[in-house]
Amino acid sequence: MRAAITAAFLLIAASAVPAFAADPPALTHPILQVQLGANIKTPVSGRLLVFAQPLAVAKAAAEDGKITRVEPDPFGADKGHVSAREVGTIQPGAIIDIDLDGVAAPQAFSRLPPGDYAVQAVLDQDHSYNYNGRGGGDLISPVVALTLPLTAGTRLTLETIEPAYDPFTPPAGTPQDSLDRLAALRPHLSPIAFTSPALSAFWGRPMVMKGWVLTPPGYETGKDRYPTAYYTHGFGGVADSLVPQASRMYDAMAKGQTPPMIWVYLDESSATGTHEFADGVNNGPWGKALTEELIPDLEKHWRMDARVNGRFLNGHSSGGWATLWLQTRYPKVFGGAWTTSPDPSDFHDFSGVDLYAPGANVYFKPDGSTWPIARDHDKVLASSQDATLMEEALGEYGGQMRSFDWVFSPRGPDGRPLPMFDRATGAVDPAVAAYWRDHYDIAERLKRHWPALKPDLDGKVHLIVGTADTFYLDGAAHRLEAVMNGLGAKTDFRYLPDKTHFDLYVVDGDRQALIRQIAWEMYAVARPGAKPPASVAVKTGG
Repeated sequence: MRAAITAAFLLIAASAVPAFAADPPALTHPILQVQLGANIKTPVSGRLLVFAQPLAVAKAAAEDGKITRVEPDPFGADKGHVSAREVGTIQPGAIIDIDLDGVAAPQAFSRLPPGDYAVQAVLDQDHSYNYNGRGGGDLISPVVALTLPLTAGTRLTLETIEPAYDPFTPPAGTPQDSLDRLAALRPHLSPIAFTSPALSAFWGRPMVMKGWVLTPPGYETGKDRYPTAYYTHGFGGVADSLVPQASRMYDAMAKGQTPPMIWVYLDESSATGTHEFADGVNNGPWGKALTEELIPDLEKHWRMDARVNGRFLNGHSSGGWATLWLQTRYPKVFGGAWTTSPDPSDFHDFSGVDLYAPGANVYFKPDGSTWPIARDHDKVLASSQDATLMEEALGEYGGQMRSFDWVFSPRGPDGRPLPMFDRATGAVDPAVAAYWRDHYDIAERLKRHWPALKPDLDGKVHLIVGTADTFYLDGAAHRLEAVMNGLGAKTDFRYLPDKTHFDLYVVDGDRQALIRQIAWEMYAVARPGAKPPASVAVKTGG
C-alpha cells in the first residue's frame, strides 16, 4: 500500500493558489539565495523548490521537536507553502536567486503572515517530485528558521545529496519481521528488464519495461505450472516500491495463507506519471507491449499457466484502473481482474464531476461552490482546485492531473497532450472530454461493444471499493455497475462500509486480509474446487 499512500500525498499535497499573476506594485518580492554546497562537485540542474511552514507548527509535528524536513502536509490545518523555479545547468558553488512570489502556492510569500517559519530548499534534479516526492540525487538544504518578511541576502545552502532508495537495504529501525520477510524473499524474486519493440519504435529509443517475477515456495525444485497474477501499483509507485508487497505475498504463500501462484509485479510509472498500460498517442502502446510482447516472453521463461484462466489482474487506485482497463480491453488474455478503488471508470463521475455536462468545471459546481477532491469520511481535506494548482507549482511533469492528460488526451500542436480542463479556471474542454469518452471511458466502451465483449468478459470484472473512499471513487464504481447491470452482465461489485482508499485491505487490524482472499478467488478460477483455509475467508460486504 506504500504506493497508494504516496499517491494520496502527492494528489492532495496542499491547498494551493499559485501566484502566477503579478502582485500589486506596493508589495516587495522576497528574493531568497540558494547556494550549492562545497560537496556538490559537478554541474546540476532541475526544479528548485522552497518549502515553508510556520515554525511552531513544524516543531509540534516533529519528533522531539527536531525538524528534519519541511514539505506540504495534505492533512494538516496549516498545509505549508512552496515556491519554485526552473534552474538551468549551474556550476559548483553557484548561487541561485529565487523569487518566492514568482510561482508560489498557496499564495505569494510576501502575503504570508509575518513571523517565524521553518524553511527548506530541494533541487529536484530529475523532475520527479511531482510524482513521488524526494528521490535519489536530489539536493537538500538543512531546515532553517527564518523570519518573514525576509531579510535581503538571506541564503540557504544545498548541502546533502538524497541517497538512492534500495528496497533490499531497509533503513535503521525496520522491524525484525520485515527484515526476515525480505531475506526469505530474495531467492524467489527476479527483476524484469524487457526491451519492448513496440514502445521502442514509438519513442525512437530503447524502452525498457520493468518489474519483478515472484515464484512460490517449491518452484525451484518442482515441475508444476502455476496460475499467474499481474499486479500493478497506484500513482507514485515505482518498481522498487513493489518489493515490500512481494515480500508479504511470499511470506503468506510460505505459511499456506495464500495459494501457490506466480506474481508479476509491474511498474507502470513514467516521466509523465502513470501510463496505466493503455495504448495512447502520448505515452505509446503500453497495452500492446504488455499483452503481445512481455507476457509471451515471460511465459517462455517461467512455468506459468498460460491459459486465459491462468492469468489474472490485481491493482489499486491508478493500478486499479489499469487492471480494469486491461481486462475489458483484452478479455481474451485475462481470466479476471480484481480491481480495488480504481480511478474513474465512468467519466460522468470524475471524482464527482460530470465531464460531459454543459459548462462542466473541475473546480466549481454549478452553484459556485468548490468540488472536493479528498475527504476523511465526512471531512473535506482538499478541493480539486487546491490539488491541481499545487501540482502546477511543483512542476510540469508527473502530477496526477497531468498524468490523466498524458493517458487519455489527444496530442496537441506542440506534441504534448491537450489538457482536459483549463488550469486557471477549471473549465472543461468539451472536445477533449469527448475524446476521453470515445477512447478511455470504460463504461462507454462496454455500452458500445458489449455484444462482442460478452462471451470473453462476462463475469470477469471484480471491483472492490470503500463507501468512504478518500477520492470519492465509489461514485464512478456505482455508475459502472449500473451500466453493466443494464447490459445484463454478470457483475461482482463490493462496497466495503466506511472503508477509505487506504484501509480497504484491512480486516480486524490485518492489512493483508483482503489480498489473501483475492488470491484464493483467483486460484479457484484456475483450479476449480480449491478453497482457502477457514482463517483466510473474510466478509467484505456487498
